[in-house]
Amino acid sequence: MAINLSTRELRVFLALADTRNFTRAAQRCHLSQSAFSARVRAIEVTLGARLFDRDTRHVELTPAGRLLEAAARRLLAEFDELVEDFRAHAMRRKGRVALAALPSLAAGWLPPVLAEFRAAHPGIDLYLADRLSETCIALVRDGRVDLALASTDPNAPDLIAEELARDDFRLVCRRDHPLASKRTLTLRDAAAYPFIHLERSSSVRQHLEAALHPLQMRSVLEVEHLATVAGMVVAGLGISIVPSLTLFHFRHPEIAVRRFSHAALQRSIYLVRRRHASLSAAAEALYKLLQARRPRPEVRLSAST
Repeated sequence: MAINLSTRELRVFLALADTRNFTRAAQRCHLSQSAFSARVRAIEVTLGARLFDRDTRHVELTPAGRLLEAAARRLLAEFDELVEDFRAHAMRRKGRVALAALPSLAAGWLPPVLAEFRAAHPGIDLYLADRLSETCIALVRDGRVDLALASTDPNAPDLIAEELARDDFRLVCRRDHPLASKRTLTLRDAAAYPFIHLERSSSVRQHLEAALHPLQMRSVLEVEHLATVAGMVVAGLGISIVPSLTLFHFRHPEIAVRRFSHAALQRSIYLVRRRHASLSAAAEALYKLLQARRPRPEVRLSAST
């Protein structure tokens, strides 16, 4: 037969075991002495054993009581630790949150946001995977990260994708390049010059080719990293077209950044989570901060040419 004892009943038992006095034990438990005595009797009835030898002057644990005392202290300590750990997670003093993000966001816009989160929640462990867009989405779907910052809308029933920002594209070239001083700039103008491309698997390349089609660029190099694109542009090997949120890679005295006459090139940045999975308190806090600090390219680029 199952025996049901609550943590409150265990605390009543230990109060009497500690004080060996019904009056003081009742006060500790905020009970009247009669109510306290009734609870002690109920515990003994439930367990089918006498736990205390008592008379008008003395209260002592029986052998059965000493056996219960050790187990009760251990159980309550474990229970209190469990409750404190749960509260710490609920109050965002402890926890873990995992995020996947595009490398361009992870290197530029995201660091100060994570620094703000870390300052507000120093006990929460952060994990960041800087991956290409499709991989970011796959990590969310597989439950390996809580949130993802991607540039493609998964448009899937198992995921929620919120548009966090829109990011337009800019031309980057040397300051002595003919396009740097051209009054109005079109995509067709850029197609006339040697072009530095990112590799085909990158979301930037995919967005660019989809927007330019059927226009073909004069590709001279294909590289993996935006920092490499910047180095090639500085060296005069070609021009490129990159999202506004990646322009921190192109802060160089020899590089000019130009807007196109028509905002024909844009990409969306999405905040992705699983539809039917609740976020932990830690992940929910980061989710709200990402929404509040959403990228604003038009502010970042006020000094661009």
